[in-house]
Amino acid sequence: MPNWNDVLTEIAAEAQTHGDMAQDLVRRKYLAQLSAHTGRNTIAYYSGWLASNPNNPQLYVNDGDKNAFMTVVHGCEFEKGLDLILHTPGGDIAAAESLVDYLHQLFGSDIRVIVPQLAMSAGTMIACSAASIIMGKQSSLGPIDPQIQNVPAIGVLAELDKAAADIKEDAAKLELWRMIIGKYHPTLVVSCEQAVKWAKEFVESSLKTVMFAGDGDAEEKSKAIVEFLSDFDSTRHHSRHININRCKEIGLKIVQMEDDDTLQDLILTVHHCYIHAMDNGRVAKVVENDRGTAHVRLNVN
Repeated sequence: MPNWNDVLTEIAAEAQTHGDMAQDLVRRKYLAQLSAHTGRNTIAYYSGWLASNPNNPQLYVNDGDKNAFMTVVHGCEFEKGLDLILHTPGGDIAAAESLVDYLHQLFGSDIRVIVPQLAMSAGTMIACSAASIIMGKQSSLGPIDPQIQNVPAIGVLAELDKAAADIKEDAAKLELWRMIIGKYHPTLVVSCEQAVKWAKEFVESSLKTVMFAGDGDAEEKSKAIVEFLSDFDSTRHHSRHININRCKEIGLKIVQMEDDDTLQDLILTVHHCYIHAMDNGRVAKVVENDRGTAHVRLNVN
C-alpha cells in the first residue's frame, strides 16, 4: 500500500486530469477499499487542528458534528456495524456524549474506533465508548480531564489540594496561595468538580455497558481505567500521549493494527490522505463515509 510520499505522488498525478478533485478522488478510493476489506461501514472523523489556528472552535468536537454524522450515516447498512476512524484533539463533553448516544442508537454496540494517530480528551471518551479500539505503535489516546474556560479542570482541583496541604503544613504560605487561587472565579471550582465528575461517569458507563458488557468484573475494570485516565498524578498534563502499550496495560480492549498487514496499510494510507488534505490549513474538519458522502468545514481567516 502507498506510503506518505506515494499518496502525495498519486494525488499530484490525479491533479493533472482532475484538478482540485484529485485529493477527494484518491482519499475516497482508499476509504472504500478499507471498508471493503473489513466488510463494515466506515466513517472518518478528522480534525485539521495540527495544521490550523487552534482558536477555531470548529476544530473541536461540538454539537455541529451531529449534523455531519446525520449526513454520512444515511444509507448505511446498520447491521454491518461501524468502524469510526478518529483523529481529534477533543472538545465539548456534552457534544461527545450526544454523538456517542446517537451512534449507539443506530449501530448498537457494534462500533470499533480506529485511532491512526491521535484521539485526545473528548476523543478518548468517544474511543472508550466502542467495543474495541484499533491502534498502532504510532497511536495515542489522552487524559479525559475536561477543560473549563481553557483551563484543565483536574489541574485546578489538584492546585487547590496542593494549596490546602501546603497551608496545613505551613500557615505562612497562606498569603502566597491567596494570590494564586485569587485568579479563579468562585464558580470555576464548582464547574471543574462537576465537569470531572461528568467525564468520569460518561466514560465509566460506556466501558461497563459496551466494551466490557457481560464481563463479571466490568465495573472494576471500568473504574480502574477511568481512574488512570483522570488522575493528574498519572497523566501529568492534558496533552499527555498515552501509547498503545499503556492503553493495553490499563485494561482497554485494544486491537493492534500491525497484527493485520493489509488492515494496517489501508488505515495508514487513509490517514495519509486526510492529513494531506488538511496540511494547507484550509480544512477544519471532515466527516466522510466509505461511499463518498462528506461533510466538510473550512477554516475562515
